[in-house]
Amino acid sequence: MPAPMNCFKQALLEGRAQIGLWAALANPYAAEILGGAGYDWLLLDGEHAPNDVPGLMQQLQALAGSSSHPVVRPPMGEAWMIKQLLDIGAQTLLVPMVESGAQAREIARAMRYPPQGIRGVGAALARASNFNRIADYLPTANEQVCLLVQVESRKALEALDEIATTEGVDGVFVGPSDLAADMGYLGRPGEPEVQAAVEDAIARITAHGKPAGILTGDQHLARRYLDLGATFVAIGNDVTLFANAASKLLADFKAGGQTSSSPPKDPYG
Repeated sequence: MPAPMNCFKQALLEGRAQIGLWAALANPYAAEILGGAGYDWLLLDGEHAPNDVPGLMQQLQALAGSSSHPVVRPPMGEAWMIKQLLDIGAQTLLVPMVESGAQAREIARAMRYPPQGIRGVGAALARASNFNRIADYLPTANEQVCLLVQVESRKALEALDEIATTEGVDGVFVGPSDLAADMGYLGRPGEPEVQAAVEDAIARITAHGKPAGILTGDQHLARRYLDLGATFVAIGNDVTLFANAASKLLADFKAGGQTSSSPPKDPYG
């Protein structure tokens, strides 16, 4: 029996648009709720959310029966960290702050077993191999891992062609918020200069035959990115959804005016 098929990777190879959501509440219960919403992929964030390896594993377990593919973002592209995330069962990683082809190559090697890479062989102890119950896990795992790298600085854009053509990189994600900050527009990713850089990056990525990805809470922009050729697009995050809904509920209630001090009369009483 081979390693489980990575349906998300297959969708990217076929050019099918994948709509996702950032999952940053760092909670398996919340992840399970999101898993029933119908997104193609969910990003479990280990860079900016308070996640650790055991917590990420619990969220992967919560999504095991979901049609939403879990993508895990580590805080950085360190080989030891990548090894742990793959062993707990993540098949797709989104690695932040990649700024050179050499860095992309090292990360790609960390994703794969020898001779293609340097991933340590410990699958007999790991959830990834169903605790050694998947007999052919080792010879088939490399085919099913999916590496997405983030370009989110001017330096990264200068090296974009080399990054996008690196063997073992399965997709390139443009990070508009960090890019905006690096360009001098902190907190303003919608600035025309930033958007021009983002659109140019998408065009360059897709010209190399690689899937391009991005995150935006602006639905108009999300549709534009899809029209420009982006394949995996996240359209929001759970933290903002929860915070906005909680605030709106209270504001709507207060806007309704004072409630009566006596209960309404029961029409059937």
